[in-house]
Amino acid sequence: MYLPFDSMPGRSRLWVYQASRAFTLAEKKYLQEGLTKLCDQWIAHGVPLQTSFSIQWNQFVILAVDEVENGASGCSIDSSVQYLQGLQQDLGLDFFDRTRVAFLQEEKVNIYPLTELKTLFENRTLTAETIAFNNVVTTKTEWINHWQVGVKDCWLIRYLPKIAVVE
Repeated sequence: MYLPFDSMPGRSRLWVYQASRAFTLAEKKYLQEGLTKLCDQWIAHGVPLQTSFSIQWNQFVILAVDEVENGASGCSIDSSVQYLQGLQQDLGLDFFDRTRVAFLQEEKVNIYPLTELKTLFENRTLTAETIAFNNVVTTKTEWINHWQVGVKDCWLIRYLPKIAVVE
């Protein structure tokens, strides 16, 4: 059962899907319609789940489930993944490439391959203060407080040159 994202409690389980590129306006509308349908039909063991979604920065799909009454089962999570795989095929993008990391630079989302991070930090394209999208958050509260964080405050700290950590 779809609920407005703002009404989802902080304890809600959350999944962040980063798209390989920004959505066009038409794609965003298509995603909103499709994700509303997904949420309305999302069930676990035949019982409707209290679910929602949010599209952020025209680049991220956030799915949420309030598991207080009924938890998301492995099969129900698989069904949401399959639905997103269908959407990505329809739109010609990728929601599942974990080898690329998103950063917020000058109010724009930039995505870089993991293999280039060391060089990007060395030449100061990215710094310890650069805002990173920490897509490993698992609850709405974590998402609110720790999704957009400085590189020095998340798992990406390991890519900083030693001198940058000391600064």
